[in-house]
Amino acid sequence: MRSRALLTAVLGALPLTLAAAPASGADPGPVRVLGERTIAHGLAFAGTTVGGLSSIDYDPRTGRYVLLSDDRSQVQPARFYTASIDVRADRLGEIALTGTHPLTGADGRPYAPATVDPEELRVDPWRGTYYWSQEGERSGGTLLDPSVREATRTGGYVRDLPIPDNERMKPESGPRRNQVLEAMTFAAHGALVVTALEGPLLQDGPEATPEHGALSRVTVQTRIGRVLAQYAYEQEPVFATPAPGGSANNGVVSILAADRHDPTRFLVLERAYVSGVGNRVRIFEIDTSGATNVLRVASLAEEERITPVHKRLVADLADLPLEHVDNIEGMTWGPRLVTGERSLLLVSDDNFSGGQVTQVIALAVDEGLGKTRWSGRLR
Repeated sequence: MRSRALLTAVLGALPLTLAAAPASGADPGPVRVLGERTIAHGLAFAGTTVGGLSSIDYDPRTGRYVLLSDDRSQVQPARFYTASIDVRADRLGEIALTGTHPLTGADGRPYAPATVDPEELRVDPWRGTYYWSQEGERSGGTLLDPSVREATRTGGYVRDLPIPDNERMKPESGPRRNQVLEAMTFAAHGALVVTALEGPLLQDGPEATPEHGALSRVTVQTRIGRVLAQYAYEQEPVFATPAPGGSANNGVVSILAADRHDPTRFLVLERAYVSGVGNRVRIFEIDTSGATNVLRVASLAEEERITPVHKRLVADLADLPLEHVDNIEGMTWGPRLVTGERSLLLVSDDNFSGGQVTQVIALAVDEGLGKTRWSGRLR
C-alpha cells in the first residue's frame, strides 16, 4: 500500500490548592516542571462531586480552562467544569473552579446513567463551542457506539460528527471496552478534528503487554465530519510485569496539535498502569506526513505493508522532578510564558477513588517543539 499525506486534502471562584511542589528551573532537555498541585478528593462544588477529570483544555476567549469529568452520570450527571489556573514562568499558582454545567442530549436532558462515557473535550477555535468524545459501551449484550459531539458552552447538544464504520461497536469487531475515543484535538487552525483510539480495534490485534506493543489508530476528519484518513500508531509495550493475578495496560489517553498551523504534528499522551507498581506516563511527538492511510485497511494485524506514524519521546514523567505521577489522562497548551516557552498542563483522573488523587501538573516546553522537521522513531 502506498503512503499518502493528508496535507493536500485540507485547506464565582473557589480555591482548590492543597499542596504545591517547588518549581524547578534546572530540568534538562526541552521540558521543565513549573509545579504540581492536588485538588481535594471528593471536593463538593455547585452540587457536584469533583473527580474523574479526564480532560483539560485552554479557552483563549476567557483565559480559563475547561475540565471534563468522565462520570458516566453515575455519581452526578455527565458534566464539565471551568477553572482559572495561575500559570507563570517560575511556578504553578492557585487553581479555582469557576463553574460547572451538565452535558445534555438532543432531548435537552442530562444523560441517563451509563449511556455516555465522556473522555476528551476541546474548545472549538472557530466558534468557541465544545467538542467532546465519549467511548460508548461494550458489555454483555450492550453495544453503544462511541461518538464525537458538539455542545454549546453551557453543555447543550448541537450535533454528532460521523465516525468511521470500523469504530462502531459490532459483535466481532470494533473497539474494545473502555479503549475507544479517549483522545481528541483540533488541528489546522480548527479545520480538522483528530481523534485517537486508546487501544487497538478487535480486528487490529492484541493489546499492549510487557512483551510487545500494539497498533491503534489516529483518525483525521474535517470539522463537518468527512473522514479523510486513519493512521496506525505504535503503542509502547507495558513498562513492567505485574505480580501474578495483577493487571497491566498501556494506551493513548490524549492527543494535542503540536502546532496549530500544522495538520501533521501532534503530541500523544501514553498512560500505562501496572498493578503493584503504579503509573508510567510518557509524552510523544508524532508526525503523520509519511504514514500510510489505513482507512480502508480492514485489519492492521493482517496487513504488512504499513508505515505507522513516526514518533519520538518528548518527556517521560518518571524522569521529571515530580512528587507523584497519578492517572494522568488530559493535556492542553496553556499561555505562552515570558521566557518564550509554551506551558503544557496535565490533569489526572482519580476514578472517584480514595486511593488516587486529582493532580494538575504544569510544564514549560521549548518553543521549538513541533516546528523542526525530524525523522526516525523511538526504539
